Order: sequence, then C-alpha cells, then structure tokens
Amino acid sequence: MFIDKYYNEENQKVTFSRQQASDFAKQIADDFNPIHNVDAKRFCVPGDLLFAVALSKTGLCQKMTFNFSGMVTDTVSLNIPEKVGLETRIVGDNDKEYLNFNVSGDHTRCETLIESLIHSYVEFSGHTFPHILGDLMEKNNVMINPARPMIMYESMEIALDTVDLTDVSLELNKEETVLKVDGKRGQAKLKFDLLSNGEVVGHGVKFMVLSGLREYCKEQMEGLNTRFYAMKDEYYAKK
Repeated sequence: MFIDKYYNEENQKVTFSRQQASDFAKQIADDFNPIHNVDAKRFCVPGDLLFAVALSKTGLCQKMTFNFSGMVTDTVSLNIPEKVGLETRIVGDNDKEYLNFNVSGDHTRCETLIESLIHSYVEFSGHTFPHILGDLMEKNNVMINPARPMIMYESMEIALDTVDLTDVSLELNKEETVLKVDGKRGQAKLKFDLLSNGEVVGHGVKFMVLSGLREYCKEQMEGLNTRFYAMKDEYYAKK
C-alpha cells in the first residue's frame, strides 16, 4: 500500500521519522503546517498519517469514529493492532494513548477502496487551513493568534452505507460546516459527503479545536496566509 513508505515497523512497533511525517504532510496532504517540518521544535506527526496507517493496518468498517488524544513525535513507538474490536486504543510503549476508535458494521480490507478513501480524506483534511477555516473565522469575526496559530485535530467520523465499493471521493457539505466559538476557544465542525460514481454513499465529519481566538483582523489574516503560501512555494522550489 502507498502509505507503507511513510512509517517504519519493527517487532510490531510502528514509528515515524521526521522526514517521513513531513513528506506525507506536504506530498500527500498538501499540509504546510510548520509543526510538521523536519526541523520544528514542537514537531508532531500529522494526525492524518496516524489515521491512514491505522486504517491500512486494521481495515475499513462501515462506521468508524477516531478520537485523537495525544501528539505523536518521532520518538514515540506505537502498538497498532492488526484486528479491531468495538473499541480500539493505539498506545505507545509507555502505555500513553494517542488514538482510540470505535467501529461497527461490515468490514473490508480492500486495498483499492482503503487507498481511495485515504487519498480523498487526507487531501480534504490537508486543505482545512487556510481555505475552510479561514472562511469560518471571518464569518464569526474571530481569528487564531497569527504569531502562534493553534489548531488541533480533535476527532473524525465516517459512516458508509456499504463497503462494497472500489473508490470514494469526498465533498464538503458547506451548509453543515460551522464554527462554534466560546471565548478564546472554538470548535470547527467540518461536515462532508462521501461519493462513489457520482452518488452519495456516506457521510463524515471532522472536528478541530482552535485556541487563542481574538477579534478578526483582515490584514493580520492576510499576512498569515501570505506566510503559509510562501512556505509552500519555497518547498516546491527546492524539489
């Protein structure tokens, strides 16, 4: 599976190098969050990479809910089970939990379908900022701290009508995508539809937490976006 080159496995332990995590973020998710840079002081493996590896190893169920409970770094060694029960925990060697998920319904290990779902979801998820969240913040007259932007992946859910599929694509449901603000903290609910051959075959939602919110300032947000795209341009210029 294409995801195999973005992690290492030895003695049933999964680890991620900084380079692997950074390559996945930029090359697969188109995600240029500085926290995923190889030289980042507060380096973190993308949550989407953890989701992708978990899905590739355990298979896909009709209904799955993933809760992210810890930040994985390049020093963390994970135990990822090959089979899942109704509730599954992914923990490190220190027994610290980094991800848990609940599943139900039919199960499949079809690599074609799983790879299709991973690609579609990760591409969508990687474009959360500045595209989707930027619009939500402006509508709610709030913004993250441009000097120290804090956006955390909280959880995600998918629900398929059937797993008897070969490919799926993803489309944002703008009407049900919202940002709830509570003081300096906000929760973004990003709703999406899953499609196959042009027909809706399921739904999903991604939840993110935004911290350090303040009054919206167009100039500061434009500056943050400019820095974001500059990092992206610099990366591709070196390729």
